[in-house]
Amino acid sequence: MPSATIPSVREAEGKTRVADIDWRSWRAVDKATLTFVFDEDRILLIRKKRGLGAGKVNGPGGRLEPGEEPLACAVREVEEEVGITPLGLEYRGENLFQFVDGYSIHVYAFTASGYRGELRETEEAAPMWTDLDSIPYDEMWEDDRLWLPHSLAGLAPQGRYVFDGDRMLDWELEVDGKLYSPERPQPVEFALDSP
Repeated sequence: MPSATIPSVREAEGKTRVADIDWRSWRAVDKATLTFVFDEDRILLIRKKRGLGAGKVNGPGGRLEPGEEPLACAVREVEEEVGITPLGLEYRGENLFQFVDGYSIHVYAFTASGYRGELRETEEAAPMWTDLDSIPYDEMWEDDRLWLPHSLAGLAPQGRYVFDGDRMLDWELEVDGKLYSPERPQPVEFALDSP
């Protein structure tokens, strides 16, 4: 569906600050998942070969199909992108992305405690195991360094971000009852009131 036909998308288009968007009425053009599979002190990452974020490092994931639930999408996308089935999936938060060009995406994050199958490279992704203390944040989306450490620690952060292409313009992150943002680098307590 073109972004111009969704009123909340039209209202968010061109906005450069998180505070300028009505996140309660905001609806994403697409919904997607990201999954991070653990193997002892390592985590499975991919180098994305095509689509949004091509060339960047991230977890396996992709867009939900019509009628698909996020958990089912997480399993399907890992299987399609790297050939393994993630096991012991746990919900690890959500991230809402608004791009100034009008595109938007709502991403559900998961971790997996294990997997079965043989890891393989596909047309979509080149998999790589990375030590937890060596995650290459400089090769990832800018927001990953904000929320991913919390997710990997077992929390479920809720993030809102504004991007212009690959460049993050603004952000806000709720973690364990605390609110972080560029204006509030030290967390403040708040009452949970998610979009």
